[in-house]
Amino acid sequence: MDSPERIAVVGAGAVGLTTAFDLAARGARVTLFERDDPGAGMTGRAAGICYDAYAEDVDVAVADRAMQRFREFDGKGEFVFHETPYVFLAREGDDASATALSEAVERMQVHNRAAELITPDELADRFPIRTDDVALAGVSETAGWADPSAYVDLLVEQCETEGVEFRVGEEVSIRTDPPRVVTVDSVVRFDAVVVAAGVHSRALLADAGHPLALKPYRVQALVAECDYDGPTVYDATDESYLRPHPTGVFAGDGVEPVAADPSDWDSSADEWFVEESTAAVRHRTETDPRVERAWAGLCGATPDRNPLVGAIAEGVSVAAGWHGHGFMWAPALGEMLAADVLGDDGPIPESFDPRRFDGDEEFAVVDGMTLDE
Repeated sequence: MDSPERIAVVGAGAVGLTTAFDLAARGARVTLFERDDPGAGMTGRAAGICYDAYAEDVDVAVADRAMQRFREFDGKGEFVFHETPYVFLAREGDDASATALSEAVERMQVHNRAAELITPDELADRFPIRTDDVALAGVSETAGWADPSAYVDLLVEQCETEGVEFRVGEEVSIRTDPPRVVTVDSVVRFDAVVVAAGVHSRALLADAGHPLALKPYRVQALVAECDYDGPTVYDATDESYLRPHPTGVFAGDGVEPVAADPSDWDSSADEWFVEESTAAVRHRTETDPRVERAWAGLCGATPDRNPLVGAIAEGVSVAAGWHGHGFMWAPALGEMLAADVLGDDGPIPESFDPRRFDGDEEFAVVDGMTLDE
C-alpha cells in the first residue's frame, strides 16, 4: 500500500493524541474521533510517573525515547516535566523482593540506566522518607513526573496547529477491508485507521472481527494534602507507590488482578484502598495526609506484559495493553506508530506485534509496576 494520506485515529488519550500529532506533522490528513473529551478516559486517571529504569532492552529503548520527548515538550504551553528521582525499595523480611530488586538494578545498569543500589542509611541521608523498615533500595536518577491533563492540553494544541480534525462526542465502530469508521449517521472511508481507545479497543476490534488478547483490570489512586517534597517511591513489598503532587502526594495501588468489564465498572475508590493507601503515605513520608480525592481507573493487560502495537489488519492498527505504562510511554509510542502507519520499516518492536496472539488466550492479570520489568 502506498503511504496513506487520510488517516483516522480513534481515541484522544495520550497515545491517540500523540499518534495524531506525529501523523499530521509528517503530512497526513488526520481525523481524530473521541466519544468524550480529549483525555477524559484513562489518561485523566493516570499517575503521570515517568522513568527509564527498566531491566529489558526493548522497554529501555521505548522509555528512553519517551523521556527525551517529555523533556522536549517541557515548557511548551502549561506542560512541565518535573525531574524527580525514582526510589524502589524492599522491606525487611521480604527477601524475594530484595533479590528481585538487586537483580533488576544489575540489568538496568547493563542497559546504561542511571540506577544504583543504596543502603537504608544512604537513602535516609538523601531523601525525606522513612527508611527504618527498608532492607534494600534502588534509585533511578533520571526519572520524573508530569500532569497527564497538561500533556493532553498541549497535544490538543499541537494537533490543532498541524491541522488535525477533531470529531468529539461521537461514538464509533470500526470496519476493515477497506478501513472505515462508522458513526451514527455516516460511514467514512480512510486510507488507514488507528485504534487507540485503551481498554475499549478490544470491543471495537472484536466487532470488526479482530479479537485482541487484552484484559481490562481495575486500579486505584488518590491525591492527599500534606507537606511532602521527596522522590517518587515504589514499595515492592506492598506494591504501593507515591509521588510528589502540587497539593502534597499522589499515591496508588489497589490493583484488582481480575478481568473487569469496561462497560460496567466502579470508577470510585474503595474504602479499604483509601485507608491502606493513606496509611502507606503516612508511614513512608511521616506526614499527616488528608485525602483530597480518590478514584479508580482501568488498565489493560496482555499475556506477556508487552503492549499490542501495530497492524491488526490491512490498513488498521491498534495501540493498547499498557499494564499502566500508557502515559509514560505515549511520546514514544505515538511516534513509532505514526512512522509504521506511514510505511517506515522497523520502528515497532516485533514483541509488540498484536498478531502474535489469537485473541482468545487465557492468562492472569499482572500489574505493570513490578521489579520484573
